[in-house]
Amino acid sequence: MEISEKEYAQLTKEKSPDSKLFKNCLTAFFIGGLICSAGQALTQWYQSFGIVETDARAWTSITLVFVGVLLTALNIYSKIAKYAGAGTLVPITGFANSVASPAIEFKSEGLILGLGAKMFVIAGPVIVYGTLAGFIYGLFLVIFS
Repeated sequence: MEISEKEYAQLTKEKSPDSKLFKNCLTAFFIGGLICSAGQALTQWYQSFGIVETDARAWTSITLVFVGVLLTALNIYSKIAKYAGAGTLVPITGFANSVASPAIEFKSEGLILGLGAKMFVIAGPVIVYGTLAGFIYGLFLVIFS
């Protein structure tokens, strides 16, 4: 069967799904903004307890990472990401999801070869090592200061 270029272009246009680029960008913008607004609200909430701004920001990051991991473990984060797209990847919660999801997926392979090894797959060893090193350094500061 022979088909002309014009007929092929028309057939392609009819069968291709409509682009939802504008809607996807708006959704990502608003969901990402909502996550960032929640982070700002957390910072202000922590400051209302008399915590200095730099410490309040650190506690906000810790809280958002925890919430991201918790939502990943409960299989809620992937549903939000399916709807919001890049709006969930850019904030720090996306980082938490990228570390936690492979670890959770491979937990059946054991703590070392499953959970421990697979958390390095997506986020990269540098990020996980940096987080772990920062945690250990923080513990030393708390203990020996």
